[in-house]
Amino acid sequence: MYIKYLIILLVVTTAISCGSGNQGADADKGTEQKTGEATVHDPMKNKGIGPIKNIVIANEIDREMAAKGEEIYNLKCKACHKPTEKFIGPAPKGVLDRRTPEWVMNMILNPEIMIKEDPDAKALLIEYNMAPMANQGITEEEARAMLEYFRTL
Repeated sequence: MYIKYLIILLVVTTAISCGSGNQGADADKGTEQKTGEATVHDPMKNKGIGPIKNIVIANEIDREMAAKGEEIYNLKCKACHKPTEKFIGPAPKGVLDRRTPEWVMNMILNPEIMIKEDPDAKALLIEYNMAPMANQGITEEEARAMLEYFRTL
């Protein structure tokens, strides 16, 4: 039984790491830096793949927007994401310490492409037992409100 899962994991990991199309250097552009001989990936420079290219976040939290974001989160995300702990998917608490705001919004808005092409999304897919994030049809405005809610956690 375990051998079957090990073989599946090995095949999927190999397929993901090999990639296809024009992934590779172009997909990670701007997210890797060379240190001597090794190349180090920096998730805090990765904006992801999708419509969000640049976002400015005020220092002060917009409480009204955050409340709207919490409603959306509770309706569409809570089945797989617990606010402060790992579950089927990662916890949103502290996500902006691990990822750029653009990456977070692109993952919410564009999960299918992110899982196929983004190195950080691919790694999360493997870490979370190959459970892909479902596209919930969230708008940019709703994703921005959810991002503001994540800031309150």
